[in-house]
Amino acid sequence: MALHGAELGLAWATPFAGLLLSIAAMPLAAPAVWHHHFGKIAAAWALALLLPFGLSFGAAATGGVLVHTLVEEYLPFTILLCALYTAAGGIYIRGNLHGSPALNAGLMALGAVLASFMGTTGASMLLIRPLIRANDNRRHNAHVVVFFIFIVSNVGGSLTPLGDPPLFLGFLQGVGFLWTTEHLWAQTLFLLVALLAVFCLIDAWLYSREGVTRVDPTPDMPALGIEGGINLLPLAAAVGLVLMSGTWKPGVVLDLWGTPLPLQALLRDLGLVAVTAASLWLTPAGVREKNRFSWAPMEEVAKLFAAIFLTMVPVIAMLKAGPAGVFAPLAALLGGTDGQPSTAAYFWLTGGLSSVLDNAPTYLAFFNLAGGDAQRLMGEGAAVLAAISGGAVFMGAMTYIGNAPNFMVKAIAEERGVKMPSFGGYLLWSGAVLLPLLFVMAWLWM
Repeated sequence: MALHGAELGLAWATPFAGLLLSIAAMPLAAPAVWHHHFGKIAAAWALALLLPFGLSFGAAATGGVLVHTLVEEYLPFTILLCALYTAAGGIYIRGNLHGSPALNAGLMALGAVLASFMGTTGASMLLIRPLIRANDNRRHNAHVVVFFIFIVSNVGGSLTPLGDPPLFLGFLQGVGFLWTTEHLWAQTLFLLVALLAVFCLIDAWLYSREGVTRVDPTPDMPALGIEGGINLLPLAAAVGLVLMSGTWKPGVVLDLWGTPLPLQALLRDLGLVAVTAASLWLTPAGVREKNRFSWAPMEEVAKLFAAIFLTMVPVIAMLKAGPAGVFAPLAALLGGTDGQPSTAAYFWLTGGLSSVLDNAPTYLAFFNLAGGDAQRLMGEGAAVLAAISGGAVFMGAMTYIGNAPNFMVKAIAEERGVKMPSFGGYLLWSGAVLLPLLFVMAWLWM
């Protein structure tokens, strides 16, 4: 069943809003309850959508929405994350790492470069553990992880479809592989340089004030090196499978309860499951223990994003309805006074909603609002497409739930003892640091 957003009222967004409020408030208001029952709470909000939906549209339509969300969105998303998380978690970067401002900035710069080649998730999972280990004897280290999320988990992935899921969706719609490289390199470079400069100033100030640091809880071996390097092969295979699914189109499509499943997507996902198994099998004994690898962050992301994907289905449908739906005032903002599309409006609306919705379907919604024709958008609509792409990728860093790696990095950091900011606390960081830089960037380029 195709869900017609024009027929839906704003009340259908209530479960999604409630889920967001739970993620933001409950870790502060009731941390013990949230820690032990977040999966049940997320499931309750999903049921708050599915039960009324079933009563309103029938069991068949509800089943179709479930299958569509599971097959086209949630399973590919989760399987890819799991493959990258598992492979990167089997690589241990050893060495006498000490969290000075120069080392921290260097690791982030390296991660930003890697992000557009192995994805923000792959780069984040590869480097967050050595970064945390390097700073685990510092009194102030939460800001290091926050800037890592800005730089590696988001902005660094803006140059290729391999970097961030929204750009991969654009690639599947026909946007050229190097199109974002050509049209977003200046904006990306500006944000990376500015963020690294601000980080160095903050980190150098805090570093100078710390004086005698605590005893290092994880003293490193003196020789810098990599253990579990065999996992670079599964990482490369995962990237190759993603690229294959966007370039090879045999035209074979299976039908699952009305949801099309192209052969290349099925083979990609099966291949990624094999990559996960191969990584677990190939990793030398003891490497994951040194990395303090656990499945808890993956479990948290899998449970919360299952509910996020389900509850945002009507929200995305209402967005796609454009002027015919309840979000018509937002759609009206996309056109300028001269009748031409407003690139600034596309940037801020795509970005603002990407901060609270998953940025991949948000990108697709605004891509369709802009006409949905990749060839036209790459030509006369290039400014609009750049605004949509930049908004989805850059502003996915504004909240923990804007992009999946954000949540995974937070979960890993907290598991390793870093006292990360709350949902609202993180928003203060992104509002104070990232948002002003985005205003400058938009003024210069949008």
